[in-house]
Amino acid sequence: MIVSLIVAADRNNGIGIANRIPWRLAADLKRFRELTLGHHLIIGRRTFDSIGRPLPGRRMIVLTRRKDAHFDECQTAGSLSEALLIAREAGETEAFIGGGADIYRLALPLADRLYLTRVDSTNPADTFFPFWDSSEWVEAAQSVHPADERNEFEMTFHLYERRPHPEHEG
Repeated sequence: MIVSLIVAADRNNGIGIANRIPWRLAADLKRFRELTLGHHLIIGRRTFDSIGRPLPGRRMIVLTRRKDAHFDECQTAGSLSEALLIAREAGETEAFIGGGADIYRLALPLADRLYLTRVDSTNPADTFFPFWDSSEWVEAAQSVHPADERNEFEMTFHLYERRPHPEHEG
């Protein structure tokens, strides 16, 4: 199973403020929907709270430490490894990690792909995508989308794939 992170971040890696996304980008929302539709989407409880509802057409898993937590039409998991196991046992081919910052930090070392929308702006933010070493990744695709009436900032869609780990000679 492929483990993929999907995120939109500004030039400073800002991804949110006050538990909200700091921009409205129709093209990014459309890309998010197209990529995640039909797949497992793993998110943290605060991210679920900011969305406010299960997203249609996805099997959502909410990470929470609360054993008694219940989210309508979602599964819960107490850890990222448990969430990935749920997806794998369901026959998932590509599980998506959709945030927030703590979940991205946990998932980054396990990720095979990174779908990054780089927003060409610097916005006030209190939540940031974690540092990632670009030397560990290869850019497989890129496309630029200009700002327009439905997208307040220009953005670039990137797809990165993790480089294979070099074999150690014995």
